[in-house]
Amino acid sequence: MYKNILVPMALDHGIGISALDVARTLLSEGGRITALHIHEAPEGSVRAYLDEADVQAAFAKSRARMEDRVRDMPDVDAATIQGHSGRSIIDYATSNGIDCIVLGSHKPGLRDYLLGSTAARVVRHAPCAVHVLRTTP
Repeated sequence: MYKNILVPMALDHGIGISALDVARTLLSEGGRITALHIHEAPEGSVRAYLDEADVQAAFAKSRARMEDRVRDMPDVDAATIQGHSGRSIIDYATSNGIDCIVLGSHKPGLRDYLLGSTAARVVRHAPCAVHVLRTTP
């Protein structure tokens, strides 16, 4: 059983609810679950053409959507950070004493074998146990 479980969630995918159910099963009494959304802001030359207020508004909207998604779940804390998904999940887990990560993963395609999916990066580099849930077709 785990005391501090992280459940990374994409706001546009449904597997997060299943991952939260698995996290509840793995949670020790008195433990906490954190649902984490990584907001990937535009980078490079694209960012040069965007107004900073629009970038901040998009982040605020993501944060509000995440908080709304877990509002009726008193056993889940919402967190939204900005960054690259794979690296940010690992960094968050390391800096927040996470002892288990529960995340969903789609069936890998050829692109994932060549570049690596977010789930694969987390499994390779996480400082704790990782449970990966496959989506069903």
